[in-house]
Amino acid sequence: MKTLPFLLGLLVAHSVVIAQNYHAINGSSYGGSLGVGNNPAAIVNTPFAWDITVFGVQGKPNTNAVTVHNYSLLSSPANSEYQFNWGNYSRYAHANTNVNLLNTRVALSRRAAFAAGINFRSYTSAKTSPYNFADTISSATSFLMMNGGNTKYTADATSSNWVEIFGTYAQTIFDDDKSRLNVGGTLKVSRGLAGAHARLLSGEVERTVENGKDVYVLKDVSARYGYSSNFDGWKSEKSSSQNLNDFLRNSQGGASLDIGVEYLLRPYLVPDFNDQEDRYYDYDWKVGISILDIGFNQYKHSNNSRSVAGIKDDIRDAQLDEKFTNIDGVEGFNDSLATIVRSMSTLRGNFNVINPTRLVINVDRYLFHAFYVNADLSLNLSSLAGDQRLYVRETNLLTVTPRWETRRWGVYLPIMYNTENQLRVGGAFKAGPLLLGIHNWGTVFAKNKMQSGGGYIALVIRAFRNTGEKRYKGADCPPL
Repeated sequence: MKTLPFLLGLLVAHSVVIAQNYHAINGSSYGGSLGVGNNPAAIVNTPFAWDITVFGVQGKPNTNAVTVHNYSLLSSPANSEYQFNWGNYSRYAHANTNVNLLNTRVALSRRAAFAAGINFRSYTSAKTSPYNFADTISSATSFLMMNGGNTKYTADATSSNWVEIFGTYAQTIFDDDKSRLNVGGTLKVSRGLAGAHARLLSGEVERTVENGKDVYVLKDVSARYGYSSNFDGWKSEKSSSQNLNDFLRNSQGGASLDIGVEYLLRPYLVPDFNDQEDRYYDYDWKVGISILDIGFNQYKHSNNSRSVAGIKDDIRDAQLDEKFTNIDGVEGFNDSLATIVRSMSTLRGNFNVINPTRLVINVDRYLFHAFYVNADLSLNLSSLAGDQRLYVRETNLLTVTPRWETRRWGVYLPIMYNTENQLRVGGAFKAGPLLLGIHNWGTVFAKNKMQSGGGYIALVIRAFRNTGEKRYKGADCPPL
């Protein structure tokens, strides 16, 4: 058990996942510029003449390898501790973060809208084959002894971190008194700020007995690992501004695309000339389909990136402790590794990390007064590129969100089922320009859930002038 600051650094280093993930506003006509991340067509059917997300920050960690103890959002982090979880199972870690700056949406008319802005995005994920662990492990020998030998190990980790500038255009292409069809597209130009990958394709260990004592012999290894070269230029002797300038200058370009459609089934209304503008944005059902983040980010391999294969004869557990104790950075690790493998080569040139491409199907249902329910299904497509390609992915799978929402106020209860077969219940609240949400109520009321929580906050300024204010159905429920 240690203090939390070290844990946070460890999660960043070893989970080596920005998505939108403002779950509360999925499908909402008041999402405005924040809604563009879920479906570019969504920016048309919103009543505000314009809105600006001054800033938005979202983060979602999730791991089964570590547990944070004695800490919740209602307690002080000073007493927090972490513990590596015991047991024999497959470990995973995901981290998902994004920052939205000056995301601006402008309604060109009731039938067309434009959006643009800057996003900083980060996806990181790691997963291992099953292995046994306890905090009594202090050496390679004790680890291999606990795992019984004659075992094959695999592990895979990928991280992609970038800044993007986007532009979105959406328009109504069909509209009558029963339905409406909106389409939209987003083009994003990016710079890959930091990328990394590591894959242990095969690590084989054999247990033998010599003089009545267990001995563990490495039989085979196949692995590759690398990170972006702009880290190589970060030197302590240079100023912070010079390091930052060099870091950004040595980043590589990328691009991606979002496309989406929204189909609205309009309610039956008795024509009334006086409130046609208010009624224009009403719907009973709204179905959105989008494909997001079609593209990749590019990075140049560091000089320390390597590919290794094969193990030299008679490399034993005791030698691992000798060679990999007190190593000096990545260069020292490479030097030690070279002494035990049969072949080692430097990875050169660029590597591409495919963005978290996904198909999103969103269904929004108006219930009564200001109550709605939304269902959002996210299906990862990036893995279709195959295991030989590097990619990152979303952990979202199915989210169902009941909500009560007006122009100025909102209460949301997203219920999420993710790709790790976990159920999470979150919550959010909107008060004027402020949206505040959490991904897991457990981080508020329990003191051992922070490693699988996260949340979001956004400040959105909306125009007083409207392209058509949403009508509040039901004479007994006046607008707020």
